[in-house]
Amino acid sequence: MTQEPEHAPRFRRVPVRYLLPNIVTLVALCIGITAIRLAIEGRFQLAVSAIIFAIVLDAIDGRLARYLQGTSKFGAELDSLADFVNFGVAPALILYFWSLISLVTLGWVICLTLAIACALRLARFNVMLDDPNKPAWTSKFFSGVPAPAGAALAMVPMYMGFLGIIPDGKTFAPYIAPVVFVVAALMISNVPTFSGKTITRVPREVVTPVLAVAALFIVCLIAFTWQTLLVCAAIYAAMIPLSVRMYFKHKADDARAAEEQPSDLNPTHG
Repeated sequence: MTQEPEHAPRFRRVPVRYLLPNIVTLVALCIGITAIRLAIEGRFQLAVSAIIFAIVLDAIDGRLARYLQGTSKFGAELDSLADFVNFGVAPALILYFWSLISLVTLGWVICLTLAIACALRLARFNVMLDDPNKPAWTSKFFSGVPAPAGAALAMVPMYMGFLGIIPDGKTFAPYIAPVVFVVAALMISNVPTFSGKTITRVPREVVTPVLAVAALFIVCLIAFTWQTLLVCAAIYAAMIPLSVRMYFKHKADDARAAEEQPSDLNPTHG
């Protein structure tokens, strides 16, 4: 009869704080894949709503991980894979079945462009996270349009279609295709866009107004879904030039400080 070694290896227990953000990510992934099924079945409004819900969950899981101090390499990789499906593959297929299918091969190429641009954008984002030499202020900006925002912008023609502005997606496919292509180009571009990830605290005096605006936004999103999403997309697009201006202002300040630094180090002789 053999005895077990005194110090037998055991599975390492994982704290719950590491599991919760990953569970939220997996739920978002399930919703994104379900959106594809809804699009195949022709239930496009539900499909788009599912992608919007996935965007909300994507905003929650990262902040939840940081709040619980449950960030991990596994969670980061899982989040990137989920983002590729939810904001690259799913929106591309939804747009294809709703409109671009009428362009046959060209429409499929446009959909592939959106999905591939999302993959490249996420890969570049993961690589840039490991750059130790970038200035601290660059954390306030993304390089290119982030994947969730890109998905929301790419589906703008669908919001317009649900509101009756575009009578038929397949008829207007030649005009929708360039919109999707431009969004894909913005995702892989170096255009700086504002990042909300650095906002972790708000002044006490603005807590009540922020809560009021958030409540109003949720009510509008429920009652006037497509109008609200269309306005949000327009506001986001209008903020891109402002983010570019702020980015280059920071860059100019850094260059000015670098030019002044050597003169400060030189000893003065009186």
